[in-house]
Amino acid sequence: MSFRPLTDPGTGEEYLPIAKRGDALLNDEFLNKGDAFSHEERSMFGLCGMLPDHVASIDEQLLRVRVQFDSKVRDIDKNVYLNALMDRNETLFYRFVQENLREVVPIIYTPVVAKTCSHWSRIYRMAHGLYITPRDRGRIAELLLARPVELPPVIVVTDNERILGIGDQGAGGMGIPIGKLALYTAAAGIHPSRCIPISIDVGTNNSELLEDPLYVGYREPRLRGQEYEDLIDEFVDAVRSVFPGALLQWEDFANRTSFDNLERHRKRITSFNDDIQGTAAMVVGGLIAATRSIGTPFTEHRVVIVGAGSAGHGIREQIAQAMVGPGMSVDDAKRQIYVLDSRGLVTSDRATLSNIKRDLATPMEQIADWDGAENPYSLLNVVTNVQPTVLIGVSGTAGLFTEEVVRAMGAKCDRPIILPLSNPTSHTEVTPTNAIRWTDGHAIVATGSPFSPVEYEGEIHRVGQANNVFIFPGMGLGVITVKATEVTDGMFLAAARALADNIAPELVAQGQIFPNIEDVREVSRRVAIAVAVRAIEEGVADHMDDLEAAIDAEMWSAEYLPYRQVGMGPST
Repeated sequence: MSFRPLTDPGTGEEYLPIAKRGDALLNDEFLNKGDAFSHEERSMFGLCGMLPDHVASIDEQLLRVRVQFDSKVRDIDKNVYLNALMDRNETLFYRFVQENLREVVPIIYTPVVAKTCSHWSRIYRMAHGLYITPRDRGRIAELLLARPVELPPVIVVTDNERILGIGDQGAGGMGIPIGKLALYTAAAGIHPSRCIPISIDVGTNNSELLEDPLYVGYREPRLRGQEYEDLIDEFVDAVRSVFPGALLQWEDFANRTSFDNLERHRKRITSFNDDIQGTAAMVVGGLIAATRSIGTPFTEHRVVIVGAGSAGHGIREQIAQAMVGPGMSVDDAKRQIYVLDSRGLVTSDRATLSNIKRDLATPMEQIADWDGAENPYSLLNVVTNVQPTVLIGVSGTAGLFTEEVVRAMGAKCDRPIILPLSNPTSHTEVTPTNAIRWTDGHAIVATGSPFSPVEYEGEIHRVGQANNVFIFPGMGLGVITVKATEVTDGMFLAAARALADNIAPELVAQGQIFPNIEDVREVSRRVAIAVAVRAIEEGVADHMDDLEAAIDAEMWSAEYLPYRQVGMGPST
C-alpha cells in the first residue's frame, strides 16, 4: 500500500485509507498506533478489547518511551529497546528520535552500533530487513518480491566484512544498514516503508563467531572470487528487476570489494558507496567551512591522510576535485595530498601496490629532497616535511596522532585542521583535548564520534562531529525526488558545498566545522536541493518545475493521521 495521505475534499482533512484490521493492523509497524487509536478507529478496525481503554496522545506515548528508555543503564540496552520500538511502531520511534537527536543518534548509530553489531547474535530478537546468503543463488529476486515496500525504495546493503573499525562481523553487520536507514528517515524524512536494510551474508572468517553456539549467520568461511562476484551480480540484477528506480547504497564492504562493486555497477543501477563518497563529501564540506573561517584559499591546503582504504581514497579524490579551478588541475591538486597506510607514506617505488594504492602513491621525485627522509616514510617524517595544514585520520588506530606528530604540525601551521575520524570512539587517532592542548589551543578539530567541548586556558573549543548523516540522507532524498539514473561525483561535490553553506558562522568561529545534529533535517533538505539541481544539470535527471516543493513533499513527518476504512483485509 501507499503511505501517502489522501485529503478529504469536503473537510480538507488528511487521512490514510486502511484495509487491515485487528491483529494485522496492530502488528504492522508502519500503521500501528498502539493505545493512540481513537475509540472510533477501534470500533472500525476490530480493535475493541485489544487495547487499554485510555486513548493516549503521542505526547503521552513519548513520555512512556522516555521513562522506559531512561530505565536502561547501558547504551547497548538503550539501542535494543529503541530497535524493538521501531519493530512495533515506526511513527513513535521516529518521533522520539527526531525530538532527541543529540541524545539518540549516537545510540542508534555511531558509536553504539559497533557494540550492537559485535553482540548481534546475543541480542537478536526478530528479523528486520533481508538476509541473502549463497544458498539463495537463483532466487534472490523471489526474496526481494516477498518484502513489502513502497516504490522506489532506498536500499542499504553490506556484506559485513569491514564494519566500522571492528572488522568482519558476519551477520551482525546488519546493524549498519538498519542504523543508516533510520537516519535516512530521521534526517531526510524518507518514509520507513521505502527503506530496505540488506545483509549479503556470504559467511565470515571471524573464528569467534563461527565457534559461538548462538551465532545466527551463515556458518561458512567467507565467500571469495568469482562465486562472490556472481552473487553480487545476481543481487544487482534482482534489484533492478524487482525495484526499478531504487537507490542502492553500498556500505562497509572491504577495500577491494567496495571499489569493485561500485565501479562495476554504478552505471547499471543508481548507487553510491558511502564509505568512499559520502565520507569524502562530508570532509570536504567541513574543510570548506573551516577554510572560509581561516581566510586562506582552499587551493593552498597541504593535506596528509592516514588510512589508504576506501575512505582515504575517496577523501583524497574529492579534496582534489574541490581544489580544481583557475590555475589548478586535478593532477596539481593531488600533488598537495599525501596518503599513508600502516607501512607509512604510500610511494611509487613500492614493490607491490594494489591498483587502489598505486593511484594514491606519491611519486618518488616529489619527495627526493626531503630532510631526514626515512624508508618507509613515517607519519612524523611526512608531517615534518609536508608541513600540512590538514591532518585526517581514517586509520582505525587509536592514538596514532602522537604528541610529537601534532606538535610538529602545529609548529608550522597557525590554524591546523585535525580530523581524527575513525569510529568507534575507542579507535580515534587523537582526542580533541590532546589535539587542542598540543597545538596551544590553535587547532580546529572534528571527530568521527561525538565529543564534548574542550576548555583550554579559559576558552571553550567546540568539537564538530564529522558525521556522514549530513550527506547521505540528503543525497538519497535528492536522488529519489528527481529520479536520477546515476549518482555522479559532481553531485557529491554539490552536496559538500551545500553542507558548508549550512554551517552557522558562529559555530565555525568557536571551532565547530559541522552543524549541530539538531539541524540535520534542514541541512538534509538543502543538500537534497543542491544534489537534485546538479543531477538535472548533468543530464542524469529530468527538469522539475518546482523542485523545492517536490522535495518537501517527499519529507515525511512522524505523526499519526486519522485512518479511514477501505476494502477490508483479513483480521490476522
